[in-house]
Amino acid sequence: MRLITAALLLASVLTVHAAEPVAYGEAFEDAPAVPVSAAIADFEAHAGQPQVFSGRITEVCQTKGCWMMLEHEGEAARVMFGNHAFFLPKDATGSAVVHGVLERKELTPAQVEHFTDDSASGQPAAAVEYRIVADGVRVSS
Repeated sequence: MRLITAALLLASVLTVHAAEPVAYGEAFEDAPAVPVSAAIADFEAHAGQPQVFSGRITEVCQTKGCWMMLEHEGEAARVMFGNHAFFLPKDATGSAVVHGVLERKELTPAQVEHFTDDSASGQPAAAVEYRIVADGVRVSS
């Protein structure tokens, strides 16, 4: 009986820890997160100042893990991790909360090719994209 109780206790502890987000980059305070779709829909109100955004990870750079695509309700933004200040595992999935600054970025043809080449899907990068330059990310599986 003690063995069963100990096993159940251990399983519950592991389950609790498995649900905790994994943090990358700088720590940031909890704040209401703006879904990336809402931020893009009201771009002027959300651009240019640090805030917290949320969405689902749809892709991660397959070369270094130096960017990810954050999507919500069909709208997506490329999340850059500062000036390569940190990286995500190339197989990262799930939902994410990021602290950073939203901007709109026009890419050069070379940048479009670079992002397309680093993509697992091979889907061409947009010539004009929304981007969040993040200093911290929390990933939940």
